[in-house]
Amino acid sequence: MRLSLIAAAVGMAVAVSACSDTNDDYPDVDESQAEQAQDTEHRHSDDDRADTATFGAENPFFMASSLQYEAPDFAAIEDSHYAPAFDAGMEQQAAEIQAIIENPEDPSFANTIEAMERSGELLTRVSRVFFAMAGSTSNDTIRDLQGELAPKLSSHRDDIFLNSALFERVDSLYEQRDELDLESEQLRLLEVTHERFIRAGANLSEEQMAQIRELNEEESELTTRFARNVLEMGDEIAVVVDSEEELEGLDSSAIRNASRRAEERDMDDKYVLSITNTTRQPVLSQLSNREVRQRVWEASAYRGLGRDGGIDNTPIVSRLAKLRAERAEILGYDTFADYALEERMIGTPQNALDMLTDMVDAVVANTLIEQEILEQQAADMGHDHDFEPWDWEFYAERVRESQYDLDENEVREYFEFDRVLHDGVFYAMERLYGITFEKRDDLPAYHEDVSVYEVFDNDGASLGIFYADYFAREGKRGGAWMGSFVNQSHMIESKPVIYNVMNIPKGPDGEPTLVSYDHVTTMFHEMGHGVHGLFSDVYYPSLAGTSVPRDFVESPSTFHEDLAHDPEILANYAKHYETGEQIPEDLLSRVMDALSFNQGFNTLEYMSAALLDLEWHMLSADEPEQDVENFEAEALAKYGVNLPNVPPRYKSAYFSHIFSGGYAAGYYSYMWSEVLAADAFAYFMDEGGLEGDVAQQYREHILSRGGTKEAMEMYIDFRGSEPDTQHLLIRRGLSDGPVEPTN
Repeated sequence: MRLSLIAAAVGMAVAVSACSDTNDDYPDVDESQAEQAQDTEHRHSDDDRADTATFGAENPFFMASSLQYEAPDFAAIEDSHYAPAFDAGMEQQAAEIQAIIENPEDPSFANTIEAMERSGELLTRVSRVFFAMAGSTSNDTIRDLQGELAPKLSSHRDDIFLNSALFERVDSLYEQRDELDLESEQLRLLEVTHERFIRAGANLSEEQMAQIRELNEEESELTTRFARNVLEMGDEIAVVVDSEEELEGLDSSAIRNASRRAEERDMDDKYVLSITNTTRQPVLSQLSNREVRQRVWEASAYRGLGRDGGIDNTPIVSRLAKLRAERAEILGYDTFADYALEERMIGTPQNALDMLTDMVDAVVANTLIEQEILEQQAADMGHDHDFEPWDWEFYAERVRESQYDLDENEVREYFEFDRVLHDGVFYAMERLYGITFEKRDDLPAYHEDVSVYEVFDNDGASLGIFYADYFAREGKRGGAWMGSFVNQSHMIESKPVIYNVMNIPKGPDGEPTLVSYDHVTTMFHEMGHGVHGLFSDVYYPSLAGTSVPRDFVESPSTFHEDLAHDPEILANYAKHYETGEQIPEDLLSRVMDALSFNQGFNTLEYMSAALLDLEWHMLSADEPEQDVENFEAEALAKYGVNLPNVPPRYKSAYFSHIFSGGYAAGYYSYMWSEVLAADAFAYFMDEGGLEGDVAQQYREHILSRGGTKEAMEMYIDFRGSEPDTQHLLIRRGLSDGPVEPTN
């Protein structure tokens, strides 16, 4: 049974599976998406169909797609197909679960656990496509349906996980697991399945289960509303500028894009600056007009607070924190953070806090030094004004230009999108693993900007299908993420169908798309998630691909992110878009040197958001609903990260990772995953880099294993030891060599 898919759908499963935490990210494994990343794929026989009285063969979800590897037939799928497919899918799975319960035979692994694995094929099929489209090609119809589906999917999930008769069968198998002679993957699946029932509340009293149901339904409705609000407030807060003169500093391509966005809104002779997900806005590094910078920053930082009659997410935030605490208490935990982190690698909220707070003093000190440098830069330019948060990126870019002699626009000229993708990302995967990507124009995509590739393994065998959806557009959520339309499984003989999504501004018509180096590294990051899905080699769908703890899922993606810097790979893709000349060594050296600049700021804004997340979810059930702005200020002050010019990467009212994604009490995961990734990449380089065999070891022990083992066990199988935290500080430019471990 697609247990994790159902969990994702309930938590506002918005088609993000795994995403990077860059300056323009979204709930990574959500995307809600870590759960979505842990989805599973199930297939039935052709006779195992929904009732044709309400759901006919004319609906493309009626049967598995006839396309290769059951890739969705986007040429046939219309918005009207989703609702009846969801209704039929839930009805079908409910009947399948009831058949398991009523089986007169004694419970066995085959007639209970495997039978559950095989259930829900139709619901799985429509869910994967729908929630992917909700993230990448949303419209009013899809958003309305999301709201309608939230309580239905919540109830459907609870009907399974809070079913006492079904749990009795699962529990009886779990209690006799040592006598069942199960293979290792079977035992792992039994343990994971039993844990999901327990954590859902299957062992509670009927009264407690009724309370859990009510809280689950309310949470599903609130997270769906939060996500829709965040998407819609993007239009609400976009900054309208009257003249091109006010956009001084932006390159011609950015100005033309701003003009095009204004024309799409029927605002001729004006310019529209879009606001990305994070508090920090990339455009601030270039805008010379300080008043416009302030408008952009304030539009970003104050969104979702209901100011001037705008969208107000604060009641949702305070209520979500409260109801999560109440649910955790019913389940026997002190706080929601205790509940959430019990199944993560890090174990407890205190361990997560220790990891973060142990670095606060050093990071704050580094950040204050950076601010002094920026203030001096402003003075050197003759600018006499108080230093404000909307000034940080502008003067940081001026320091990069002066100290590192870097011009961002010049750098982008060496990173043309197609070359980065084919000669960079794809080439790196070929060098590491021997896999190749072949364009498949015959397979329909869901948008004209999406390209489809078949992926071939190092022995020439077809491995899976990959969808590349990299360009920003209306109706797409901001950020970057990975997901799957089909997960690999030997049980159902399925191969992976994977997608990567980003929001790179597309070049004006007729012009090439030049990519920032930040977006370059994100492309490598998301491909790390991609191969985590493509290389899956497991039997049971619930353990396939990225079905790993949230604080481990970002490790493979971050590991691959560092390949963007490899000299051989860089030499293959970093070439001038007009002349084809390789990026000059001097310029490349300055790009690399500049990577460590501003790392105090980068680290602090992330840590502030991670600590804020933990504070929200360490509230106890008896505490009242909080005033969002006051709570946020007090939380930051509590940990000494309340620098006025370095706000959290996400403020509460638009913190989608934790209030509509799968990262509640888990935003720390990016840093913990980076600890693992930095240690793994250091080992990779020490053992020969591209010329060594560590990449194949990484594939064998981590990328192919899904959730068939405990995460740390997999890591030790690969590395031979637990990770050394020194490599994280070195990676972030905060240390030049060995330091004492911080956790």
